[in-house]
Amino acid sequence: MQHRTIGDTTVSAVGLGAMPLSIEHRPDEQRAIATVHAALDAGVTLIDTADSYHWHADEVGHNERLVARALARYGGDTSGVLIATKGGRGRPGDGSWTVNGAPEHLKHAAEASAERLGVDAVGLYQLHKPDPAVPWAESVGALRELLDAGTIRAAGISNVTTAQIRQAHAILGAGLVSVQNQYSPAVRDSEPQLRLSTELGLAFLPWSPLGGISRSSLDGPSGPTSMGTTFHRVAAEYGVSPQQVALAWLLARSPVVVPVPGASRPASITDSAHAAKLKLSEVELTQLDHALPS
Repeated sequence: MQHRTIGDTTVSAVGLGAMPLSIEHRPDEQRAIATVHAALDAGVTLIDTADSYHWHADEVGHNERLVARALARYGGDTSGVLIATKGGRGRPGDGSWTVNGAPEHLKHAAEASAERLGVDAVGLYQLHKPDPAVPWAESVGALRELLDAGTIRAAGISNVTTAQIRQAHAILGAGLVSVQNQYSPAVRDSEPQLRLSTELGLAFLPWSPLGGISRSSLDGPSGPTSMGTTFHRVAAEYGVSPQQVALAWLLARSPVVVPVPGASRPASITDSAHAAKLKLSEVELTQLDHALPS
């Protein structure tokens, strides 16, 4: 397993996006915990969760509690695992997502996340999405207060523009360590944010990194999956999955990239973790750079 850094923490080059274990179409708990354990067995030391990763309205924090139970039941050493969680979004239970970037909400949410995860301080706490009803500086200011209070050890921001990254960096300084935006073979709108993150030395955590290769867990069972792309052709040449090629391509985009592919089965995260060992040629990377899934 390759390794990368998030702030002053070394993590596996590929993380686990734990959201599919708690939202709609989620597996039973036995398989969910087996999926987390498979990730750990494969050398994954970054697990991405959020307080809003749940299905029904009355189960806020479902995914955080699940991850905590999985780690507690693992037979090996988990001291090097970084749990990255997020706050600032909600799920009323009807399938929709809400946003709340009010400072008091974020501070209480972070404290609740730490309690659910069973930690004294959250390793990486990310503002899930800017709230248009709250000035960005005020939401980020709440992260500053959480850092100063020791409730969180490092801060991240998600679903942001380059201007918001710069403003957050000015407020948080070294406390800001990561940016998490959607980025994948099919969705490359965050290229400017990736370049800026590289410039500032911030880890860039693509969410839904297999878009265009695999269905997102939010697409439902009938969502489309692309076939016959350049990613599939390169995968066939190496005898690996297209998902591995997509993740290896992402890792080659910048040394700050740490993909967090979602998984709901042990085999899925095991396959994804193997991408950290896949070395693509410069010619293949150039072909993939110009390839858009059909």
